[in-house]
Formats: sequence, structure tokens, C-alpha cells
Amino acid sequence: MFDKFGEFDNYEEINRAAEGFFNEGDLESLKEMAAENGIPEECAELYIKGETPVLCDALTAALGKIEVECQELQPKQIMEDWVEYIKGRCMEQDKIALAVRKKGKTLKGCMAELLKWSFANQIPVDKEILKAAGVSARMVTLGIPGMGRAKKIIKEYYLGGVK
Repeated sequence: MFDKFGEFDNYEEINRAAEGFFNEGDLESLKEMAAENGIPEECAELYIKGETPVLCDALTAALGKIEVECQELQPKQIMEDWVEYIKGRCMEQDKIALAVRKKGKTLKGCMAELLKWSFANQIPVDKEILKAAGVSARMVTLGIPGMGRAKKIIKEYYLGGVK
């Protein structure tokens, strides 16, 4: 992930790199850099044709980063829900999109925060529920955060308490 061109801190850095490649006539590198950052090929083509003044905006860069991270992480089930929530927040607020794109902020890091909370807040599952589920273990604990708690953890991870 981000092996050839490195991790960009924001969409403006991506656009400066794209402009540099364009000015050098290195359209192949421009396309590769866009792909490495999850920027749709269509955006690169529109930029190359001069139909858009920049390769991407904050939202496109954030969603691109999430897509690239998802290819590596392969989230399943509740993690997919968390990813979709993050994408939705990016669409609603530029400050979230900008935070998601920051160097060092990753889906893995965010999922790790959710997992830390999960392990620290496990509670025993009622024996009647275990019986109804056909689970023969003597004790089972569960610590998945509800969506309200998950939203707070995600916000804190990406924004660090910024209101």
C-alpha cells in the first residue's frame, strides 16, 4: 500500500504530484499514482484531458484511501459496517475526509481502537442465551461496541477529540 509514491497527507499533495507528472508529460506515472491512492481512473482521465482543474478533492482522496486500505484489510461483517459509516461521515463533513487522508491514520488503526474497546468491555453472555444458541462453553463474553459507542471511538481516532 502506497509503496511506489508513498503516503500522501492530503488531497492537495496528491494534486501537486499529479500536476508535476502532467507538466513532465509523465501521464503513466500520474495514472499509477492515482490508482495507488484509490483515485478512480475516470478522474485521472478527466484531469489529463483538462476537463477538471485538479485530480481530486478531499472527499475523493479520503474515499480512495479507504478503498485502498479495504483491499488490503478485507473487512467483514461489523467491520464493513464501520467502514461504511466512516465513508458516510467523509461525505457529510470535509473535516472527517481530511482527517481520514492524514498520514498515519489508517483503517487498521481505527479498527484496533474499536478492538481495544471491545476487549476492555467484554461482558458475560447469559447462560440461557448460550443454551438457546447451542453453545456448550461454560462462559462466553462479548464486547462489540454498539453503533453509538463505535461512532465515538471512530471520531476520536480520526479527529482526536476535535468538535
